[in-house]
Amino acid sequence: MTKIPSPDPARVRAIANHGGSILPLEPLGAEVHGIDLSDDKPPPEVIDALEQEMARRGFLVFKSRKTLEPEDFLRASSWWGGKVLHSTHGVHPATPGGNRHIFRLSNDRRYGIPGVGPQWHNDGSFNTDTFSHAGYHIIRPAEKGGGTYFAHQGAAYDALPEERQAFWRRLSSVNSTSGVVHPAVHQHPVSGRKSLWLHLGMTGAVIEKQPDGEGFRLLDAEQLKRLCHEYNDILNAGLENGYAIAYEYEENDCLFIDNLAVAHRASPEAHLPADEQGLRIMHRSTVRGVADFKPGFGLPLHLNIRGPSPFGEGVWQAGGVGFRWDDGIPMQN
Repeated sequence: MTKIPSPDPARVRAIANHGGSILPLEPLGAEVHGIDLSDDKPPPEVIDALEQEMARRGFLVFKSRKTLEPEDFLRASSWWGGKVLHSTHGVHPATPGGNRHIFRLSNDRRYGIPGVGPQWHNDGSFNTDTFSHAGYHIIRPAEKGGGTYFAHQGAAYDALPEERQAFWRRLSSVNSTSGVVHPAVHQHPVSGRKSLWLHLGMTGAVIEKQPDGEGFRLLDAEQLKRLCHEYNDILNAGLENGYAIAYEYEENDCLFIDNLAVAHRASPEAHLPADEQGLRIMHRSTVRGVADFKPGFGLPLHLNIRGPSPFGEGVWQAGGVGFRWDDGIPMQN
């Protein structure tokens, strides 16, 4: 399979018929021009075409010279996936109108919450359904850069050797705060691509289905450390091998991601102090999932991560950022 498919001509035409255009970014993502997010919602066939492209290319950036109001950003966020905002974050005092659906991020704590998301992750891993989509509205890009890295998890799975693919398919992760269990490999509900999935800042355990029997076991500390490094390495390799991108925002960019298609992390520059990098402010939205993101092998959706392990010895760690797989890196969610 082509790593990242080109936009489908029929979907390109559907968008063009509404006065818009979609231009692929390299190697993933796409820019959308000519669709004003402050106008009425586009017709269903246009929304469907955009959401299908988002599932396959990972994210869409709506380009505009006009400043987008927070309410319009949130309304457009609800076009996708579960169609309803699902907000679980804290509200920073500088958030416009104190709107609980805006997660305001900044590299200056006076203007937003700093230091969030330095490691590869997908939003909402503590939910049974995760978030279907997330939105990022750049209010003020830093003068010296500081964007977001995105990696296509279907292409990352394809980049693994077959024996490692088979190993990953036997794995399920346990969220360190909620005990929710998710598959480490899933079939994307829209694109159909097998895709990797692991949260490098909120994993409390990884369960392996025994390859030669009916039971399960936990990965121990060394095995889990190697697994997290493998995931980190395979996603980072996409920057060289054509399935990840370091996206630098421009003012008024409004970017939406398919949260089951791409992992993301803040670039290191995004967290540099404002007096060094320039002030950076972003609003994030999150959208309710469409269906539970279920593990396989008869595992439950929830396990009591704060109680004793039901799988014997191995890493079983509750709270905070979960298992610290590398002592030398920042971890904050």
